[in-house]
Amino acid sequence: MTFEEVLPRLKAGEKVIRSGWPGAELYVKLVDKTTFEGEDLNPYFLINVRGEGYTMFTPTVCDLLADDWEIVE
Repeated sequence: MTFEEVLPRLKAGEKVIRSGWPGAELYVKLVDKTTFEGEDLNPYFLINVRGEGYTMFTPTVCDLLADDWEIVE
C-alpha cells in the first residue's frame, strides 16, 4: 500500500508498518490532538521499536513514496 492509502487508516486508529524496514520497527501510529501542561499538542506520529519503546516518527520522502506499507493487526 502507499502512504496515501494508509493515512486514512492511521487517522482511524490503525497501526501500520513498512515491509521494507529491517525488522525492529513494530508499528507506526497517529496520536490525536491532546494537551500537555495546559497547552494544545498537535497530532503526531509515534513508532514503536522493539526493545526501545516509542519515539516520534517523521516520514521521510522515501517513506512517503514507498508502496510497501502494511496494516498491523
